Amino acid sequence: MIISQAPGSKVHQTGVPWNDASGNRLRDWMDLDRSTFYDQTKIAIVPIGFCYPGAAASGGDKPPRPECAPLWHERVLDHLPNLQLTLLVGQYSQKRYLGSGRKGSMTETVKAFAEYGPKFFPLPHPSWRSGIWMQRQPWFEQETIPWLRRAVQRAIKD
Repeated sequence: MIISQAPGSKVHQTGVPWNDASGNRLRDWMDLDRSTFYDQTKIAIVPIGFCYPGAAASGGDKPPRPECAPLWHERVLDHLPNLQLTLLVGQYSQKRYLGSGRKGSMTETVKAFAEYGPKFFPLPHPSWRSGIWMQRQPWFEQETIPWLRRAVQRAIKD
């Protein structure tokens, strides 16, 4: 399962989650083609917020609406009893699912990914900003991505 923030404007327009450059980057990180990524028998895609929250005045999107996850996530998870792995993409999903177990920053939480497995795998959001972040964090591509790819392959084969 992939838990991320809320649908962005392109997803809002098309109705297809991760149907943008961020989705391309996430699929690359996971080493999955589009057909496998969108195969509902293998991957569930669940946002923290279920609707586009609108554009923020400072640019980008507003945060997910706070009432969505508490209202809907348990209901959705009840229909997904065989989860092998949950990718926590970005700070909103990490805050919700790791709570006080998070580190002092999203970077530290992602770097400590092994502490949250095998159930959870924290990741940064794969927006354009992550390219800049990855340049400053070379360990992510060198260490984390190979572990992510192995974890994803194990989970979708079970």
